[in-house]
Amino acid sequence: MEKILVIVPTYNERHNIELLIGRVLEVDSRIDILVVDDNSPDGTSQIVEAIASENKRVNLIKRGSKMGLGSAYITGFKYALKQGADIIIQMDADLSHDPKYIPQFLQAIRSADLVIGSRYVEGVNVVNWPIERLLLSYFANVYTRIVTGLPVHDATAGFKCFKREVLESIDLDEIISDGYCFQIEMTFRCWRKGFKIREVPIIFVDRHSGSSKMSKRIIWEAVWKVWWLRLRAILGRL
Repeated sequence: MEKILVIVPTYNERHNIELLIGRVLEVDSRIDILVVDDNSPDGTSQIVEAIASENKRVNLIKRGSKMGLGSAYITGFKYALKQGADIIIQMDADLSHDPKYIPQFLQAIRSADLVIGSRYVEGVNVVNWPIERLLLSYFANVYTRIVTGLPVHDATAGFKCFKREVLESIDLDEIISDGYCFQIEMTFRCWRKGFKIREVPIIFVDRHSGSSKMSKRIIWEAVWKVWWLRLRAILGRL
């Protein structure tokens, strides 16, 4: 039976994490979940520990400090490969990524190597975002396509499903991006390696509780890092 692992990075998500874990696990009995917590001061990891003590499908990695989204996913990917996962899904902890789409991902991955839960493949499917945040996200994706040539409508998407072979082919220690750009870099590297990418339309709803981790640093990193990715590709270093 295929092993499916869902990876969820957390930082101050105590109001969302228990509900998310329950919704993910009820989707498919093959699914295990890994929470990578960056020492959340609100006690997120303690909630996960309590759940994990009663459910062997729930796993936790506690890190000593806030090390960033990209780093958390890399930690999760390495864990997934070590544990023999065949399919790896990444998603946010804030309930903006609805677990109800996971069965569609698992169906789509049969004919693809990377499946992206896309907000923009069929128009704009975002609910409750301020207009300035929506415009930033939408045009960041337009900008990314123009600069890199990446044929994806939602390169900054954080709801994804990978086949094991994709992550095995990438030197995860070379990934240095975070936030928006981490999502772009992972998808770009997959595309450059010739893997088949498929976008599945989702409706993205703004976070259920807590505060966004978006910052100006993350935005500016994405602005210049896409040019770095293009240059590396031209030089044959990706």
